[in-house]
Amino acid sequence: MLDLNGFSFGTRAVRAGTEPEPVTGAIMTPVFQTSTYVQPKPAEAKVHEYSRSGNPTRDALEFAVAELEGSKHGLAFASGMAAIDTVLRLLSSGDHVVASDDLYGGTYRLFTAVLERFGISFSFVDAREVEQVAQAMRPETKLVWVETPTNPLLKIVDLAKLAEVAHAGNAWLAVDNTFATPYLQQPLQLGADFVVHSTTKYMGGHSDVVGGAIVVREQALRDRLWYLQNAIGAVPGPWDCFLTLRGLKTLHVRMQRHCENAAKVAAYLSEHAAVDRVYYPGLPSHPGHEVAASQMSAGGGMVSIELKGGVDAGYKLCMNTQLFQLAESLGGVESLIEQPATMTHASVSPEARRAAGLADGLVRLSVGIEDGDDLIRDLEQALAAK
Repeated sequence: MLDLNGFSFGTRAVRAGTEPEPVTGAIMTPVFQTSTYVQPKPAEAKVHEYSRSGNPTRDALEFAVAELEGSKHGLAFASGMAAIDTVLRLLSSGDHVVASDDLYGGTYRLFTAVLERFGISFSFVDAREVEQVAQAMRPETKLVWVETPTNPLLKIVDLAKLAEVAHAGNAWLAVDNTFATPYLQQPLQLGADFVVHSTTKYMGGHSDVVGGAIVVREQALRDRLWYLQNAIGAVPGPWDCFLTLRGLKTLHVRMQRHCENAAKVAAYLSEHAAVDRVYYPGLPSHPGHEVAASQMSAGGGMVSIELKGGVDAGYKLCMNTQLFQLAESLGGVESLIEQPATMTHASVSPEARRAAGLADGLVRLSVGIEDGDDLIRDLEQALAAK
């Protein structure tokens, strides 16, 4: 395997996990579409024994994702939610989690509607305020869970400071890095214990595969997660791994364009008379701009806005864009638009949404890699629509 130490992110994105196949010399990792493996002797596998436990295509993806996050210890999952669930399965009944109050709706649903039934308790706080996290810690707190930027309000939390708080309380820090990707932010280097991704989004990048990943610093922790993954069966198929691995090769190029376009769109919307508020960490007006600049290399590809006309104006905008297509998910090459309160965050109670500052009229934009000026023209005509 090529030693990629010292190479730039772009070179590592193209080369990580993709050595030529030794039998034929194929430059792309093959899709090992097999469920089992012949063993030379009983209980003596060559490498793998069964594809729930391991698969060569999955091996390549896991190595590549870990490499991009600055580690050697990664696992690939069937979805981002499967990855999140597996981290939480390290906990036991009676354990406590401190989580940021602005989370992907599916994560909030897992925490409150599923895991609380098994005796794990959660406190949701504004993780931008480190003191709120510190005050929420208990003797039974085992995990601090955050996103940054958050979904959908794009709040920024200080990962280095949160790592200090979590570790002082003998808890882990887990960071959902889906919005930033390792191209913009590497939480392990800032003290996090777990980095989690929905690889469905920017990592895959083409809206054609669902997947997830966990990266950790230590082999022992990876082994514990692998045991759970194998026991649960939360694994991706080899074709999904192949598609995600293919997407990783252009992550750096796509993220550059996503960020450039999002910065243009955010600047345009911040000056528009119909727009009440723009959430984008790349704007100097964003309250988390300085922290974002210290731990991210750019502002990302997501922009959220509130319109002066509230819910009705947001609905009209969603119905009148042409290039921005109305759909859930994010991070693909095409631009998407949605209203979180009725779509991605519908499982979050209205009370919890209001407590986090998520207005019902909020519109979330996943800014794609189309021509940036065309995207602005699309928003202009949609905002002007009667």
